[in-house]
Order: sequence, then structure tokens, then C-alpha cells
Amino acid sequence: MTIPLSRTIDRGTKRGTSETMVTLTVDGTEVTVPAGTSIMRAASEAEIAVPKLCATDMLDAFGSCRLCLVEIEGRNGTPSSCTTPVADGMVVHTQTDRLKKLRKGVMELYISDHPLDCLTCAANGDCELQDMAGAVGLRDVRYDSVAEKGTHFQIRNTAGENNPFYLPKDQSNPYFDYDPSKCIVCSRCVRACEEVQGTFALTIAGRGWDSRVSAGTSLDDMLSSDCVSCGACVQACPTATLVEKSVVEIGTPERSVVTTCAYCGVGCSFEAQMRGDELVRMVPYKDGKANRGHSCVKGRFAYGYAEHPDRILSPMIRDRIDEPWREVSWEEALGFAAKRLKGIQAEKGRRSIGVITSSRCTNEETYLVQKLARGVFLNNNTDTCARVCHSPTGYGLGQTYGTSAGTQDFDSVEHADVVLVIGANPTDGHPVFASRLKKRLRQGAKLIVVDPRRIDLVKTPHVEAAHHLPLRPGTNVAVVTAMAHVIVAEGLQDQAFIDERCDAEAFADYLEFVSDPRHAPEAMEEVTGVPAETLRQAARLYATGGRAAIYYGLGVTEHSQGSTTVIGIANLAMLTGNVGIEGAGVNPLRGQNNVQGSCDMGSFPHELPGYRHVKHDDAREIFESRWGVKIDPEPGLRIPNMFDAALDGSFGGLYCQGEDIVQSDPDTSHVVAALSAMDCVIVHDLFLNETSNYAHVFLPGSSFLEKDGTFTNAERRINRVRRVMAPRARYADWEVTQLLAAAMGTEWGYTHPSEIMDEIAATTPSFAGVTYGLLEEKGSVQWPCNEVHPEGTPMMHVEGFVRGKGRFIRTDYVATEERSGPRYPLLLTTGRILSQYNVGAQTRRTANTIWHDEDRLEINPHDAENRGVRDGDWVRIASRAGETTLRAQITDRVAAGVVYTTFHHPDTQANVVTTDNSDWATNCPEYKVTAVQVAPSNGPSDWQERYSDHAEAARRIDYAAE
Repeated sequence: MTIPLSRTIDRGTKRGTSETMVTLTVDGTEVTVPAGTSIMRAASEAEIAVPKLCATDMLDAFGSCRLCLVEIEGRNGTPSSCTTPVADGMVVHTQTDRLKKLRKGVMELYISDHPLDCLTCAANGDCELQDMAGAVGLRDVRYDSVAEKGTHFQIRNTAGENNPFYLPKDQSNPYFDYDPSKCIVCSRCVRACEEVQGTFALTIAGRGWDSRVSAGTSLDDMLSSDCVSCGACVQACPTATLVEKSVVEIGTPERSVVTTCAYCGVGCSFEAQMRGDELVRMVPYKDGKANRGHSCVKGRFAYGYAEHPDRILSPMIRDRIDEPWREVSWEEALGFAAKRLKGIQAEKGRRSIGVITSSRCTNEETYLVQKLARGVFLNNNTDTCARVCHSPTGYGLGQTYGTSAGTQDFDSVEHADVVLVIGANPTDGHPVFASRLKKRLRQGAKLIVVDPRRIDLVKTPHVEAAHHLPLRPGTNVAVVTAMAHVIVAEGLQDQAFIDERCDAEAFADYLEFVSDPRHAPEAMEEVTGVPAETLRQAARLYATGGRAAIYYGLGVTEHSQGSTTVIGIANLAMLTGNVGIEGAGVNPLRGQNNVQGSCDMGSFPHELPGYRHVKHDDAREIFESRWGVKIDPEPGLRIPNMFDAALDGSFGGLYCQGEDIVQSDPDTSHVVAALSAMDCVIVHDLFLNETSNYAHVFLPGSSFLEKDGTFTNAERRINRVRRVMAPRARYADWEVTQLLAAAMGTEWGYTHPSEIMDEIAATTPSFAGVTYGLLEEKGSVQWPCNEVHPEGTPMMHVEGFVRGKGRFIRTDYVATEERSGPRYPLLLTTGRILSQYNVGAQTRRTANTIWHDEDRLEINPHDAENRGVRDGDWVRIASRAGETTLRAQITDRVAAGVVYTTFHHPDTQANVVTTDNSDWATNCPEYKVTAVQVAPSNGPSDWQERYSDHAEAARRIDYAAE
């Protein structure tokens, strides 16, 4: 959807939410709006524009600029229309001689205190001050004396020792500048930081002429302040006071294309604003239903990787991984790949090759990759990165509720009374959702945090958790079951809900299990490390505090009992009746942009699209009749099984699209050994990554800006991804997969991703009603979308569970095999940071590295002192699987006995130390519990040095061979 920049109308204030409607007359036009709506909003809905500067419909009304004055019959004065609510029968005038005179006077004061450098200003043509001067008919400024005094702004822009007014531009932030000379003190940026983002990093400092926006103390700038660079202030600014550096360099945009962010699972909608075919900036789309016009530093600014010089734009091949790459044509590369794959199958059998789909690619692209395995390779050897993140979600929610997805939309958090965040860090991993959550918490909702680390949500100056349960890593099941024990023992369960909505026999069995005193908080305290009384209070709050929502992340799933914890969370929600109602439910926070979609599309080796097992004849028949092939009824290999089979010689070929399994999967040494044993590894990606070091074919990928399709976010929302620019390497990813299928001897014949979606809809019940036409009309829909729910399903399990009756399941706590001891006394857990994303392939190639240029090991002061480690020292971290080195960061955010690091930088290779322990049901790796020892180090580990040398050699390109 390409739209003009003027398409998104700012109506000044938010619309009222009352069901009571009010009719008034504005300039002779009758308009009906909900009670509580402002006059400004009502006028705008009647297509009558009232001049404004401090007002925007993204923020609460403020009423400071005095430009939106109106007259109301029967009332004295000229109230501001943004802060005056409508009343039934009200008669409003917005254009009287009196109002015109007042507005011109107000505008004269603004202009007299503003530099008149419009022709060279970055906001020229995109400046609300400029627009409003024209709107009120201001053609001259009478206040010569004030104007003369006002030239101090121009003086401020001229540095000099004798210039008391000089205020330099703040250009410290890598993405936007702050020019105090152009500030009109409307406070929109300050209010955006408070109301939308919830960081409270900005304020208005000074008085009178010296008033200006401040990012903290006089020693702070935008970079050193609490600012998280979400861009809300830049978006809110009506002048060029806060402006993107890209706009300064390129110019104001001319048109925009609405698309979807390719970072986390929130699925924010953006306007990619263009000048010609050049991307100027990404602006969060106000009508985006997942983000409601907000963004984070990654989605808003970190898109430069798409044009980074590291991108590989030509296909490359090599016979052996110790040889340099040589660039070849697409035809030669695909022919080389197909010949090798066919040869492997001829030698080792039909099941000797497979695929790994990408959670960063579109639904359509992912669907084709699993179709390649099933319909061309004729096996079910397809898996996805969801294996190593949220596969326990699929199993746990599938077993209890009957479907593998979150129960409601992100809007629902605005109605929650209690929020339980377990194993997730929303402010870093899902920041736009976190902003909405923090706003609800500031309104009075209560928060329970279950996490071994003190994440930001536990306590900040503006948000504080009611309870923090700092459990020992690996004891999630014990904590969740203990909470359920308290609820049952104290009679706090919602028995009416249980009787009506849940399987009686299953509940009776679960009740017997969970009532056992061995699950009491006191009995579990030694295991979990959580004080019994703290856990009891948290359980009571969850059960009795009103509508309670659970949000969880990889700190739940990436354990040997990940599936059991998901089941326990589902039990908690059913036990208290917190399913199927607004403000309550169970919500996995998906890590990557299309993790949900990659699962929906049949990426797992045992499931066809729509979560139907390959063993079922009727499910296979749907695809067999469509594809004209027989589908293997036997489940294929999971990613760990592929590695093991490669090492035993029975698996030899892999097509890996958009995933860097060497950096992201556990026990790196094992992954490297498996890839080295394969005869043909095909990497389809944007950059030469860690996995490509062991590849024989490299196929250039396309960024999200270069493709059409859909992503499905964590709330099951299917969002359109629209092509902003032509694929730099000639083909979009779906085309590359289709060409590979053709090289293998199968012609598909798709001409556009919409045709792939039509096939998905024809074969997958939950997507049956999804078309590109519907997505254009509605913006987005949440599956299931079918005849029963033609416009999608925002909330699941309203009248009954997908499986019929909700199923309670016992959750026995089984201690992980990965335990600390004398040799490895500390427990390592891992996570993400706000500025970086996943393995960092994208964000490391942007200015985001200014905030996080290396992974660091967080260690408690007690543990650091015992080891002679000081802040910033290089330390060696060793486990039973391997060792690596990185710098230490001493902090009390982690308890004694626990250390923590991120995994965004390949030179750290944090997964060298993680083991091959995994979830009992899904093989999801146990990233979050690794027994380690930490000691001072003088430099890189032997493994790091060997790996670095190999990586350098593996990335050589022999241009002379062209």
C-alpha cells in the first residue's frame, strides 16, 4: 500500500471511548461523536481543521499553545478546543474575526522567537509551525523589538566566547539531532516520552526565553541520558528541533509505503517514507494495530543494514569449505546446489537432505521452504529456529488449550489488573509492548515478575513490581506449581469456570497432584530460592487481583522442562478463570518477527501447515492433491537430529534460509562438527555469517524492504509486508526457493506472493479467509480467519477451548541434569538487550553498536570479589561443553551464584559454553541453565582463536576466478 504522506491525518486529540453519543454543531456542520471527545477532534471529524501546535492525537490534550481557540455560543471567552469536551447541542465557531486576530497574535509571538531559516531548514515542507503560520494568514511580524531580541536564537547558533545565548546543537545521538534554537516549547516531545514511551527522559528546563527541552542534568546530552531512542519525541516534534539525520542528509520524503518491521514478534507497522527510490526514514504507522503508532530504536532507526556494504549480492559456490568462494551466475549456483543435493539422495537415500526455515522471512517464503522438503525432496526433514525458542509453546498450549498461540491481542493489556511476567524481559526484547504495559502499570495494575535477574520492570523510578520472585535458574516448574498449590490450598480457584470449561477428570487428577504438601512454597523454597511468603503473596495477588494476564518468553521455554512450564502456566490461567476474557490470558512473547508464522506454515518435521500431524491421512491428502506428490507419513528430523545424523554419515545436505545456526544454536562445537561433515550446505542470507563458514553454496537473500508477503506476530496478527525497493540481488527470497525447486526438477509457477497465500488459505483452516484483498481492507487480521470468523479472532477460547474442554496436566518438577558443583559452581543464563537483535547480523551493521558493541558477562559483586575480578576485566567462562572469554560487568542485577550474558556478537560465541541439554518434549535447548566457572583471563580462548582464523579463511572470495 503506497500512500501519500498526507494520508495519516492528525486529528489533534484522541476520540472519546464512551458509548454515549453527543451531537454538536461546528461552523454550521452537525457532527456526532462519543461523549468525552474534544471539540478539536469533533471538528476534525467534520473535516474542519482547527489550527494547533501543542496538540496531537498520539498524546493527551495539553492546551498550552493557545492556537486552537474557539468560540462557543452561550459561553464567555475563547477556550482551547483541544481541552474542551463536547456537549449535546453545543454550537461552536472556529473562524470568527476575534479568533483570527487572537491566533495571528499568538503566531507572531512564536515566529518572533524562531529563526527564519526556512529555506535551508531540514523540516522545510514538513514543519507544522510553517503550516500554521499559513493557516492563520500570518504575513508579517510587527514586534520589531521582540524580533530584535528574538535574534538571540540566531546568535545562539554562532559560537563565541562572548555569546551568553549560545546553545549548540546536540548531535550526540547517532540517529537524530536536537537544535534548541528551533524549539517552541510545545512540550510534545516531553509528553511523548512520558505518555507513549514511559521513559520520562525529557523535561522542560529554564523559564521564559531560556525555556528549552532538557535530557537530564546540564551535563547530559541525548546519548548519555535515559533516552532509549524510540523516536517518539522526534515523531511528536512539530518543527526541526528534533529531526532525523537522514532527513537532514537526504531531504524530506515524498511518499510512503506501509510495511511491517522485521525485528521482534510485536510486529509493528511502519511507513517507509521515500524520496524517489531512496528510503529516508521509517515512521511508525498510527493505524498499526500492534504498535498504535509507537516504535523502538531498532524498528525506527536500525534499517541501514539493508544497504550495508557487507551484503553479498552475487551467488557464490565452492567445492570444499577450505576453498575460497567464487562468484557465479544464479543459474550456475542453483545448478551446482541441485546436482549436489540429488547426488546425496542418490547415495544416502531420500531422507538424507533437509531444510531449515527462517523466522525472519515471510509466511509465503517459509511455506515454500517446507514445501521444498515435502514436495521436492519428498521427506519431512524441515525445522525452524522456533525449535530453539518457542517449540515448548506449541506443545504446552496445544496439549492444554488445543492451539499453539497467544490467547489475545496486545490491546488487551490495557484492561489487565494483574500482569505476571515470567522468563521475559519486555523492555529489552519487546519494547513497544513494554511501553503499553508500563502505561497500564502507572494506571494502577499490579505486576509480578518471575526472573532470576532483576530486569528493569522490577523497579524503575516510575514502575515497580508488587512482587519479584528471583528464582534459581531451572526451577520454573517448581515456582509455577507452588503458586497453583497456594491457590488450591486457600480455595482461591474459580470453580465455576473449571466446572463449565475444563475436563472434569483431568482436573480431578491435577487437583490431587497439586494439593500435595510437597508442592507448598515452604517445601519448594530450598529448591527455588524464592522465599515462601513472597511466593504465597504473589499467588494470592494473581488469583484475587482481578483480570490477570501472563506474558512469558524464552526464560520459560529454553529449559529442559520448558514444555512443562508452559503447561503449568496454562494450568494457572484455567485455575483462576483467566482465559477468554479481555485483560487476561496466556501470551508467549515471540522473539523474532515471524516465529509464530514459521510454526503456522508447517516448519516442524511432524506437522503440516496449520499444526496437523503428518501421520493423518486426511491432512496429507489435502496437500498431495494440490501438489501432485505423495507426502511421507513419517515425521522428519529435528535440527539436533540432523546434526547427529550428519556426524554418523546418514545426512549430507542442508538448505538453510535466513538462520545462523552456528551462532544461535547450542553447543557450537557440535554444530560446527556436524556442518563440516555435510556434503552440501546451502546458506541463503544477506551476509556471510557464521554458518556460511561451513557452506558450499551461498544464495543472496533479500531484506524485508525488498519483498512482498506477510508476517504473523505474537498475537496471531497477520500483517502485510510490502516491497519498498527492488531486490538488490535480483530475486526476492520466495523466488530463490522456487528457482531451487525448478533446478531440482519441479516447476511451481508462482508469479506473486499473493498466489502463495491463496494456496495457504486453500490448505490451512486457520488461514482459510485470508487474502491480500482482506489485508488491504482491514490492515491486518488475527487467525483463525475463516467462515466462522471472517474478520479474524482477536481473542481465543471465549466460549470454549479449541480442543473443547480445557485440559489440566500434572507438572512434576524434575531437576535439570545441568547442575552446579565444585568445578562449575555458577549458573549461566542468557538474554537480549534493547539495542541489539538476536545474533546481531542486522543491528551490528547499524549505529546501534554505539550502545552495545560487545557482549559482557554480568557477575554479582560477591562472586567477582571471590575470583579477583574487577569491572571491565577480561574473564574466561568455561562449562562442560567449552569455554570463551569476554569482559566482566559487576552488578547486583544478578544474584550470587548466577551470571548472565547476551549473545549478539559472534566474536564472543556465547553458545560455545551452552550444552546439548534440551526440553524433554521438543528438544528446545536449555540455554538458560549452564553450569560454569569464571576466572580472570589474559585474552581469547584457544577455541576463539581457532575459530577466528577459520572464519577469516572461510570468507575469502576469489574474484580472479570470475
